[in-house]
Amino acid sequence: MYGLGMARGLLVTLKNMTKKPFTIQYPEERVKQHPRFRGEEFVWYEERCTGCASCAKYCPLGIIEIVTGRSEDYLQDGGKYTIDVFDIDIGRCMFCGLCVEACPYDALHMGSGFEEGKYRRSDLIINVDQLKAAEKKPSTWFRPQ
Repeated sequence: MYGLGMARGLLVTLKNMTKKPFTIQYPEERVKQHPRFRGEEFVWYEERCTGCASCAKYCPLGIIEIVTGRSEDYLQDGGKYTIDVFDIDIGRCMFCGLCVEACPYDALHMGSGFEEGKYRRSDLIINVDQLKAAEKKPSTWFRPQ
């Protein structure tokens, strides 16, 4: 009985030694990301955003800060606000996607990047300028209908 158990264990080891390894060398080789991957970046379309702050209201952690002001072309019904502050603290974000679901104008999406490592927590806050300059690669995880 003791020898039979060792033989089975050795058989498993020999079987796995013949398989091709799955390990890759990360910085040089990259695994293709799934299109529904939600990463550590946000895609924000400024022309679609009206400043309604629905994303900030529905964020369970309250990490989105929006400060708006009246714009010159403000209309009583369906008008836009000027967005003075739009900060997202991704250091506290749990990437649940509720802010994306809450946006009625399809202006905010989760991104697909994951190489957003920083040395200081203060660098993990995404501001308006970074959102405007970010590359537009939205995740296909959720699209509001």
